[in-house]
Amino acid sequence: MKTYNLTVFDKSGQKLLDESFEAANNDEAKKVGQARLEEEGYSEHTHRCVSPEAKLVLFHR
Repeated sequence: MKTYNLTVFDKSGQKLLDESFEAANNDEAKKVGQARLEEEGYSEHTHRCVSPEAKLVLFHR
């Protein structure tokens, strides 16, 4: 399992959510990240999910 980081920002750049989670691969991490965003109601906020290799797995601006 790899550790991914999910971060959500408001329009001023302040962090609304900053957490890590584990997933087996980038595809699974994308699904987990999207589900977490839906749970918190942050789907339309600026967000990113980054892999341990610093690759963007999920991004919305």
